Amino acid sequence: PPDGGWGWMIVAGCFLVTICTRAVTRCISIFFVEFQAYFGQDYARTAWIHSIVDCATMLCAPLGSLISNHVSCQAGIMLGGLLASAGLILSSFATSLEHLYLSLGVLTGLGFALCYSPAIAMVGKYFNKRKALAYGIAMSGSGIGTFILAPVVQLLIEHFSWRGALLILGGFVLNLCVCGALMRPIALKEDCKTASEFLEQDYVTEEQKRDLKQMSICSPLIKLWSHECLCYCSRKEYDFLLMPGFMVLAVSILFMAYGCSPLFVYLVPYALSVGVSHQQAAFLMSILGVIDIIGNVTFGWLTDRRCLKKHRHFCYLFAVGMDGLCCLFLPVLQNFPLLVPFSFTFGYFDGAYVTLIPVVTADVVGTSSLSSALGVVYFLHAIPYLVSPPVAGWLVDTTGSYTASFLLCGFSMIFSSMLLCFARLARKIKRMHLQSLTNDISTKQNIWTNGAIAYSVTAELDQKDGEYLAVDTNSYHNR
Repeated sequence: PPDGGWGWMIVAGCFLVTICTRAVTRCISIFFVEFQAYFGQDYARTAWIHSIVDCATMLCAPLGSLISNHVSCQAGIMLGGLLASAGLILSSFATSLEHLYLSLGVLTGLGFALCYSPAIAMVGKYFNKRKALAYGIAMSGSGIGTFILAPVVQLLIEHFSWRGALLILGGFVLNLCVCGALMRPIALKEDCKTASEFLEQDYVTEEQKRDLKQMSICSPLIKLWSHECLCYCSRKEYDFLLMPGFMVLAVSILFMAYGCSPLFVYLVPYALSVGVSHQQAAFLMSILGVIDIIGNVTFGWLTDRRCLKKHRHFCYLFAVGMDGLCCLFLPVLQNFPLLVPFSFTFGYFDGAYVTLIPVVTADVVGTSSLSSALGVVYFLHAIPYLVSPPVAGWLVDTTGSYTASFLLCGFSMIFSSMLLCFARLARKIKRMHLQSLTNDISTKQNIWTNGAIAYSVTAELDQKDGEYLAVDTNSYHNR
């Protein structure tokens, strides 16, 4: 990766993509009270709008990765921008919640899915040494967008009603088409390995070899693909699914996603329920957004330092755990001066772990599989994002307070952090145990009657990820 050059334009494009996708999604919570009042529905049914947007965005993330890998990242993001804009514009004419479920939920979410994961993956392809910093800058668009859009959306609602505000947001989201034009594709050495491996297969004809040697199999807009070539490429792209490290990360992400989603839906309604004004409630979202930016950039810069680069997993799980603790304390914060420190703390650590998700994923699966892996990672967000806001709304309707909802979110995020922590500690203990066995018997000799010497090798160190893979391998040498 060039670690600069046009890569900074890729960062700028990803920055704008996160503003137009994640920031706009967060600001949908500002419409929550308006939708509830206009359609006369309860918390649970109204919360489905936000959850369907998030679910569709994450559920269709592998589709965005597929289009990016096999057609073009530029085409995928432009198409996503058109779909998202169409969904928001159609939502401004909604006459029922079901209409909003389809237009604002499914259509807009699908458009965001085609833009989000491919743009993030492109940053990982252009940066290596400064990857965390590049991601910190790119992902800070979510915080900056929330900081700017939250009060703007509130003003738009007051002046043009919620219909006019959605119509204006639909025009704003068309900027995703401009972002897509910046995503110039790049071919890396890792991408060429799949081409070389495919050319070595027995079923590849000489004519295919001659045509494919002139280009990378995994480069975009290739018209010469055979069915076998496409299947082989796709299979290699998803080999990471069987990696133990990725499996643990995937389970952890399920619990983390369940815990983080409801807060962005219910922070404004909760603030209003404890006597905070509408402007102050929107200001809380702005604070959360701007501190989110600081968390993005500072954690990205810090984890690029030599002293912390090897401990990115622990930085990630620490940030997730701190957000969980913030959710546990939220029910006792019942006025604006107490909610402001909450927005500072939660926003900072939210920005921290959001920045580290693609970095940690790249450390686990490698750069060549990053686009596909991010598609799966964001796909895993889908079901928790779909279920958690309505469940939280049902708890609010049932109990008459937000306490149970916020406690469930907090415990879910803390469990996600503890799961990763225990998995890393277990791996470290196993590695230390194998090292002690190696030191004890790695040079042990067995003298045989025929004069042969047997050397017992107890472990072989894999240089790629620093884990002991093969044990008790015997090699013999005759004098």
